[in-house]
Formats: sequence, C-alpha cells, structure tokens
Amino acid sequence: MAEQDYYEILGVARDVSPEDLKRAFRKAALKHHPDRNPGDKEAEGKFKQAAEAYEILSDPDQRARYDRFGRQGVTAHPGQQYTGVDDILSHFADLFGSAFFEEMFGGRRGPRPGTHRRIQIELTFEEAARGVEQTIEITRNELCGECGGTGAKRGSGPVVCPYCHGHGEVQHRRGFFMMTAPCANCRGTGQVVRDACAACRGSGRQPTRVKVPLQIPAGIADGERIAYRGGGDPGDDGSHRGDLYCDIRVKPHEIFTRDGDDVVCEVPISFTQAALGAAIEVPTLDGPQTLHIPHGTQSGRSFRLQGMGFPSRSGRTRGSEEVRVVIEVPRSLSREQEALLKRFGETEDTNVTPKRKSFFDKARKYVEGLTGK
Repeated sequence: MAEQDYYEILGVARDVSPEDLKRAFRKAALKHHPDRNPGDKEAEGKFKQAAEAYEILSDPDQRARYDRFGRQGVTAHPGQQYTGVDDILSHFADLFGSAFFEEMFGGRRGPRPGTHRRIQIELTFEEAARGVEQTIEITRNELCGECGGTGAKRGSGPVVCPYCHGHGEVQHRRGFFMMTAPCANCRGTGQVVRDACAACRGSGRQPTRVKVPLQIPAGIADGERIAYRGGGDPGDDGSHRGDLYCDIRVKPHEIFTRDGDDVVCEVPISFTQAALGAAIEVPTLDGPQTLHIPHGTQSGRSFRLQGMGFPSRSGRTRGSEEVRVVIEVPRSLSREQEALLKRFGETEDTNVTPKRKSFFDKARKYVEGLTGK
C-alpha cells in the first residue's frame, strides 16, 4: 500500500509557503487531535501523520530532498521518533510557542513534560564515517536554584488556586449542558504562586548553560536527526524531561563524495599511465592504498576498493570506495614532448583507436545520407 503524499496529508499545494504550511498544520492538528476525537484511532493516526508531514516540509533541506526523491530521499521519519501524542504536543509547542496547544485545545491538566530542544551538529566527513564522542554546550531552562522550581519566593510556596479550588478544572454551563475545561487561572495544576521568586519571576526556570555528552554513531548521514532522551528542559514536578534533537550536517570533503555507504573519489591520471598501465597511490578513509591501473584504461573507468567506504548504521557491513580515473591532457608540452607525440600520432591506426575509427565511419555515412552523396 503506497504511503500518502505529505502535501496531500496537509491538503496543500507543492509550492505552499512556510506560513500557509503552518496554518494547514494548525488546521489538521485541530481537526484530528485525540482530545477532540476520544477513542478514535483513525483520528489519532491522522494527527501523527500531520505532525510527520509538517516536520519534513517545514525543514527546507528535508523538503527539497522529499520533492526530488519522495520518502526514500528523507533520511529520518520524524513520526517514528515520537513515543505518543504527548511527545508530539511537547515538540510542536516548542515550535509554535508554549501556548499554542493550550489555546487550541483548552489546556492539558496535570504536570507538563519538559520542552524539547533542537540543535545542529556539524561534522567533518571523517567524523561522520568513524563516529565521534562530543561534549557540547547548550542553553536550556533548568529548575531555578533560588526557589527549586516552584516559582514561589523562598519561604513561601504555591497555594490552592482560588478559582478552581485546587481541582485544576472548572465547569461552565452551555444551555442545557455542563462543560468541564482546564482552569485558565492555574493552567490545570490546581495551584498558583502569590509571591513570585525574584530570580525566575515566578516561572520556576532559569536559562542555564550546560554541557551535554553526545555519542555520534559511525556512518551517520547528512540531514539525519538523533534524539537524546531527557536532554531537553525539565518538566513540571512528576513529569519527564524533554528530549534533545540533533540535526546532523556533514561538511563537504575536498576529494571525497558519498553515495549511500560508498565513497567516491575522482583521481586524475596521465595519458601515459592510462596507455601503459601504472601503480598509483589513491587516498581512502583508512589511508593511502595502491591501485593498479591496467594498460589501455579509458577515462571515466571505475575501480572498486571493497570495505573502504562508510560503515552501515547496523555496523555489520561497510561500503566500498569507487575510484574513477580521469585522463588529464597536458596543457603545455616541451618541444621534445610535442615531437614525440607527433611521431606517435603518425603511427596511430585502427588497432590503436578502434572506437574513434568506428565513430567517424558512422558519422561519415550519416552525413552522406543527408546530402545524398
């Protein structure tokens, strides 16, 4: 069964602007949110699909790869990294602002999970191939050291919300119906702060620079995303931390390019090396290797060095290095070299350059057919 197109999921055209894309996601999230469709597994599935579609299409690099190659060109499927609806809500609350889903769905009662953080990690080509351990510094909102995260002035504490009397929810009459909704005064927690902590101004959080150890696996690709569980902001009391999402960017290499798990290297050789054969030294990720060029090698021919590429993400296999030789024509010749080449040219026949002889014979017949000669 074919997977549905991301643009179709959000109901937008392929040239949709970022702002219209965001509006389409808001609309889809509002329509299919599980709180508005209790017990409807189909609606929950569409909600997750909308989150995945927006995650890909809102990233310019991911969107460009998707437009060109479809889902096969996307290096990570965000929908697979979410543990549930709450995880999605927390992630997109960070993108749209913490009040987004509270405004859309009337708030969520109880402790809120910590906000996710998202950073970009730049790696060299070699680091991506071998993997690397890094310790990075990020700023995240840690619990306030002055009030311990309560938001209340030292010596005091949160008090029962006078509006909902600690229940965290209030009831409203709508005609003949009684509606229950999270309390807007305490955001469903049942508690409020009267004397705010001066250090954090009642938020219970302070921006803090922290060091986070990261383990980048070998074989990581440009555009992939790694999720470090619990690397984000702390949640409310009794709730879990947010996660840290690392978007990987691999810097271009001077001589190597990557094709899946294979490494491609274009190596120039001289006319005489191609004609007579030679043993040349070529670079690899594991250091220089000797490559034997057979006589009569044509420009553009590829040679494969097994096991010299990137390790697979499973770690069980490793790609190859493809060495493409390109015959380099000298730009200037000495008189002696020019004389030798002229003598060589006089000895050329069909046995030396059969492909050229065949081509020009065909070209002559084609021209004669056009002119009628």
